[in-house]
Amino acid sequence: MRRINGWSLWLSLVLAASAQAHVVSISTGELHMDGPTAVFELRIPMYEAAPVPHPETTLLAQFRFGDGHLTRSNCHEEEGTYVCRGEYEFPGLHPDSLHVECTLFRVTVPNHIHILTANEGTNTDQEVFDQRFYSGEVRFHPPSPAEKLARDAVDGAGRVLQNAMGLLFLVGLALAARSAGEAMVFGALFFAAEGVARPLGPLLPLSLSAQSLEAVLGLTVAYLAVEILFLPEGRGRWVVVVILGLCHGFSLAGLPAAYLIGAVPLQALVLIVPAAAALRMPAGWRRPAAALLLAAGLGGFAVRMWR
Repeated sequence: MRRINGWSLWLSLVLAASAQAHVVSISTGELHMDGPTAVFELRIPMYEAAPVPHPETTLLAQFRFGDGHLTRSNCHEEEGTYVCRGEYEFPGLHPDSLHVECTLFRVTVPNHIHILTANEGTNTDQEVFDQRFYSGEVRFHPPSPAEKLARDAVDGAGRVLQNAMGLLFLVGLALAARSAGEAMVFGALFFAAEGVARPLGPLLPLSLSAQSLEAVLGLTVAYLAVEILFLPEGRGRWVVVVILGLCHGFSLAGLPAAYLIGAVPLQALVLIVPAAAALRMPAGWRRPAAALLLAAGLGGFAVRMWR
């Protein structure tokens, strides 16, 4: 009964942390360059735009297109979507590339993702913006498939490296594995849950901000540490692995699939290397390592919930 009550508490904590923003908050935009002018169309769900003060001006103000300036704009609702259209003028031509900044996360929700498609003639490029990557460059020459794949993979790996709690959990997962076989099972469960959650994210009515997701990951780190310290023969660790995989999958739900090409191998490396070290670790070191893990997990949870 104690384990059942414990997992009920975990579920309550996850649901309580989910009251801040949609699991997946996404908008899209299309920029059409035509010499020294451009037209930009932003499409954002009405439920995301409605809470924004003066959305008819505030939303487009979150975009910077190089040295261009907005000359005319209009916004309207269209079948549950808020559509804003802006016309821009530039002092010169941008035949090769254009620097873009998008800060929609400041006026919508912290985990908002914007996917921008930029066109000039027959050339098209795409860039993804969020709280961590709010500045980028669109290029007006067709990138090769290899270039696009490499860029998305690097961006995916970069997002993994910036998720401190996610990395800490993978280290904790390595420490929690009591054998090479169990480490392989944990890894398979993690990646399977992550893969399942990615397409489900946009369909779920739950709410979970990026900060709340990291707070939940901090709790999972702490739980793993408790299992290692007080339940060395516990058999419930796989449940935490599935929860973490789901949280990671939700965090990647709005990103292009190619991002996983960079994210998954890096996650696997972060799991395999510490697991190999942990399995060779002297038995007397495991409990102090778990105590450090517990402190880090609780500290990460507290910081993200009160930040």
